[in-house]
Amino acid sequence: MAETYRWRKSSYSANHQECVEIGLGVADIGVRDTKNRSGGQLRLSRPAWIAFLRDIAMR
Repeated sequence: MAETYRWRKSSYSANHQECVEIGLGVADIGVRDTKNRSGGQLRLSRPAWIAFLRDIAMR
């Protein structure tokens, strides 16, 4: 069964369509491009998402 996400876009994005949305699911996190929402998405486990956030926070 496909994961159902609650999609959110950063408030820093304003009304621009040049950003990504994060989808909070029960089992994982989805990431998609706002310019092409039906074009697919990345799916990350929660531990992988946390590791990703930690990595970019250190840059």
